[in-house]
Amino acid sequence: MSLSCFELGERMLPVEEARAAVLALVPGALPAERVALPALRGRVLAEDVLSPIDVPQNTNAAMDGVALAWPEAGPPAAGFRRVAEIVAGHGAGYALAPGECAGITTGAPLPDGADSVIMREQLHLETAADGEVRVRVEHPERVRRGQNVRRAGEDIARGAVALPAGTRLCAAELGLLASLGAPRAAVVRRPRVALFSTGDEVTAPGEPLPAAGIFDANRFALMALVEEHGGEVLDLGILPDRRDAIATALARAAAEADLVLSSGGVSVGDADHTRAALLEHGELGFWKIAIRPGRPLACGRLGERGVPFLGLPGNPVASLVTFLQFAAPLLAKLQGRDGAWPRRLSAIAEVPLRSREGRVDYLRGVYASDGEGRLVVRDTGAQGSGILSSMVQANCLIEIDDARGAVAAGEAVTIQPLFRLP
Repeated sequence: MSLSCFELGERMLPVEEARAAVLALVPGALPAERVALPALRGRVLAEDVLSPIDVPQNTNAAMDGVALAWPEAGPPAAGFRRVAEIVAGHGAGYALAPGECAGITTGAPLPDGADSVIMREQLHLETAADGEVRVRVEHPERVRRGQNVRRAGEDIARGAVALPAGTRLCAAELGLLASLGAPRAAVVRRPRVALFSTGDEVTAPGEPLPAAGIFDANRFALMALVEEHGGEVLDLGILPDRRDAIATALARAAAEADLVLSSGGVSVGDADHTRAALLEHGELGFWKIAIRPGRPLACGRLGERGVPFLGLPGNPVASLVTFLQFAAPLLAKLQGRDGAWPRRLSAIAEVPLRSREGRVDYLRGVYASDGEGRLVVRDTGAQGSGILSSMVQANCLIEIDDARGAVAAGEAVTIQPLFRLP
């Protein structure tokens, strides 16, 4: 059984142990709510969605042509007599007799007595003097009984699980819900994430930059990550290096949020007041992890509800990397998707990669498929934890475990793909 983060003391924690301790801060998913279909994008299902209908609802034509019952002995010498035209959205209302066929459009339900659809390109039509239309199949040897027919329920049968609980709803899932006629769905409430930056040197974008100042990049990057991972942001802004200001913000966050994130102020410096303020309103579990970048990371809980708190490092790359390793899995669990993050693939290193035994290194990397269809990866160059451009260039993190001192070119390595639109 894994230890609580409040039993771990001051020792340097392996990444997996630290991640397990963070996840143990919450028991499971947040409560469910019912949300209308147009507002469901990015939400996570709280319960299975059962199909109320067969999909497709009727056995129907997969293409334009004629519907008929294909005889075992082959087509009649005189061809098939076309007796009707059936278009999508309208039923035939009658059955075909042997030797009869009906013109049919894609998606139209097959009439009783039909089992196959022959595409128009394989047909030859002859019109007799009395107006009767005969249809001949030009290449009967190419016809198979049952071809070009979509059977009722072949995609999803009535009563079957169409989407399981824990599914994140994106474009395809929303289309599927709509195809079932579902106007709304039960989804997990979005986690509310309070976050703030700390430091007298941190300046809001748009304000004059002091000679000793830096612009607040972390808060905006973290807000975007929170939203990408399904959370709602409670932005508490930039807090000065004062214990009372940080304590006030933590008290508010403990009352309103499901997770609290800070950026900066968690190392051992004299001006790092976040840990001291945390002790006024909660408990501190651990603050040292065998990871690069991101070794100083404070984990604790706040207020009577025991709201999880993660004090992320102040260096921008370290802040993003530690969010992905610890906050993202916690947000997934709060939405009923325990184990969904981090996602991992295996790739071949194109170049030597530097690391050090005893810690997990997360290098910013670029992966692609080579000429043989293999995933290959290289780093983005300089890997300093303050080089935010290295995250901009990357489409993955290269995860080098704590047992490897280095990775040689040609060796396999683990990667965590990052979300990137082309």
